[in-house]
Amino acid sequence: MNRPLLIALFAALSAGLPAGVLAQDAKPAVAARADDATPVLVSADQWRAMAAAGDRYPMFAAERARVEREVRAAMAAGVKVPQPRDLGGGVTHEQHKANYKAIAGAGALYRMTGDKAYADFARDLLLEYARLYPTLSDHPAGKSSVKGRLFWQALNDSVWLVYGAQGYDAIRDTLTVDQRRKIDDDVFRRMARFLSEENAPYFDRIHNHATWATAGVGMAGYVLRDQTLVERALKGTARDGKAGFLRQVDELFSPDGYYAEGPYYQRYALAPFIIFARAIQQNEPERQIFKRRDGVLLKAVDVVIQSSYAGLLFPINDAMPDKGLDSEEIVTGVAIAYAQTRDPRLLSIAQGQGRTLLSPDGLAVAQGVATGEARPFDFRSMQLGDGPNGDLGNLVFLRRGGATGQALVMKNTQQGQGHGHFDRLGWLFYDNGQPVVRDYGAARFLNVEAKGGGGYLDENDSWAMQTVAHNTLVVGQASQFGGDWHVGEERPTKPLFFKAGEGLQIASARLDKAYDGVVLTRTLAMVEHPDLTYPVVIDLFRADGAKPTNYDLPLHFNGHIIKAFEAEHSVRERPVLGQASGYQHLWVDAVAAPSDKARSLTWLLGKRFYTYRFGASAPTSALLVESGANDPSFNLRREPALIQRMQGQADASFFSVLEPHGAYDATAETVSGATSQIRDIARTRGEGAEVIVLTLASGAKLALGVADDVSPIAAHAVRIDGQAYEWTGPYARFDR
Repeated sequence: MNRPLLIALFAALSAGLPAGVLAQDAKPAVAARADDATPVLVSADQWRAMAAAGDRYPMFAAERARVEREVRAAMAAGVKVPQPRDLGGGVTHEQHKANYKAIAGAGALYRMTGDKAYADFARDLLLEYARLYPTLSDHPAGKSSVKGRLFWQALNDSVWLVYGAQGYDAIRDTLTVDQRRKIDDDVFRRMARFLSEENAPYFDRIHNHATWATAGVGMAGYVLRDQTLVERALKGTARDGKAGFLRQVDELFSPDGYYAEGPYYQRYALAPFIIFARAIQQNEPERQIFKRRDGVLLKAVDVVIQSSYAGLLFPINDAMPDKGLDSEEIVTGVAIAYAQTRDPRLLSIAQGQGRTLLSPDGLAVAQGVATGEARPFDFRSMQLGDGPNGDLGNLVFLRRGGATGQALVMKNTQQGQGHGHFDRLGWLFYDNGQPVVRDYGAARFLNVEAKGGGGYLDENDSWAMQTVAHNTLVVGQASQFGGDWHVGEERPTKPLFFKAGEGLQIASARLDKAYDGVVLTRTLAMVEHPDLTYPVVIDLFRADGAKPTNYDLPLHFNGHIIKAFEAEHSVRERPVLGQASGYQHLWVDAVAAPSDKARSLTWLLGKRFYTYRFGASAPTSALLVESGANDPSFNLRREPALIQRMQGQADASFFSVLEPHGAYDATAETVSGATSQIRDIARTRGEGAEVIVLTLASGAKLALGVADDVSPIAAHAVRIDGQAYEWTGPYARFDR
């Protein structure tokens, strides 16, 4: 036995693990002979270790039973490999999707049970694909720029290849030479050629679609013992490192592990990154893939977990609001990351997911859970740099109270490529297990064929991406960057400061090229006070313009209105707010005339009340609106929003406080604390600085000073009602 394998075996035994669990540390027995068919993605010894030990650990045993049910059901239904016809959600799409899962599952079950029926079923499916695939050309449905063969877009063909390769690797040594050659050449080599040669520009993109493609081709290369395919996957079609998987690792993640397209697509891209990285580590450990860029792939697993609340991902950019940590991709990421790091916090996430993988990594997770090694995951305040060098903006999380306490998200990132929304300086707020200030996410019914074939709907462009659909300032009723994501990609946000201190957590950022001649600066703070039951959010949004214009500041709140400001209501008819840039999708329910006085809006969500007090530097009107106008196909959810509107001003400051308070118990039929503990909010502008003052019901005053100059040594002073507020640095808190 060679020395690296001995070291890995000793480490596994020292940790109390079955031999072979630490697959990432072991030098694999990848034969140089092309006719060798022994497994290379998971070794035969590792499969034997799982077969011997798996039943001792409930989570692993449960996953095996789940996969057995799925595969047995597929076997009972028989081999079905239909001619491709449908979009996502259609019969043929779902069948091919089920088939790659069945191939992977059957391969794993054969290795762990020795039951040849599983291997035979996977073989029969693959032989049928070997008959069908050479006859295929472009998929007949959909409008994808790069169509697949089996699926309407090449992305799904890549996913098939990633999972199909894993199943094939597990059964390849059970086949005759002729069967193996047939499947090698007419399925895996043809698919690899289609993705990497016939669609070379697609394969060489720096994008999550290309990540899946490179992962599939690379894993096929390892299984087929074809180093040319592996090198093409790792370094691009020219094999010069200017494209390919390694370049994607370097370009798509920031040094903190944040993925350019946002949490939803970080979740989706995590699977090919982590699965292929594990295959690389298994076959070429000398590449040290999990140490690349200071372990950025392992950081990415931590970041995607941090980018969640109550088990659901923050719906930034194109995102489905119901996608969470229990998704297949994050289950995969958690298992492989745990096997690499032995971080016990990941075990608590695995417990919440309720499942793991049929792999050495999954076995390690199951054993850690069974032996009580899990520790709570540390959901914490942080700023995540964006861009390959971390200098293209940031994503900020301000948290208090753990997984279901308070969480404020501030989006100061770059655009996020074609899936990015026009929502820079936007914010979300979560409390008591609920989204309180929310993001619409994507206008899409994923894989529901009756809704646009399950893809992105037209309303994704006309509503969900537009600035007015988010919680950030709209200038001139137009979206940021003129609604052109290519322009936005070239104009990053500039973070100004971030501090997660005791009693005060604060972040600020500036955007100077979203609108011609207008500089936008926003500061958000989560502040605690002994006279307030929960932390409150103070918001100061300043616009400095070259000429008078109109400003709209939406707040997309979640809940039932309890008490609103005085307004004129639309009773007999329901006007539409505008004609373009998302405004055409907003019904107007009530309008309050312009005023320079602060207003308030209280709503109930779940078991808690929320009061939002708001004002501005010039008279503003307040509109209560609801999404869903100009939507004849009922593609949009009906969700309320408040819009503050200021007209004819060059410079503007919008200030507000969001206060959680009280309790509502429907079971006991009791209400407490339904009245806000804040009596007033006021703002004063001084020389180069502003101060927001909250007057509490107790008589205390809580103030936040924010300076234009963010220098840590600059001194500032603002006088309000004869009192001086003086500080040094970009911000300060005052208690009086």
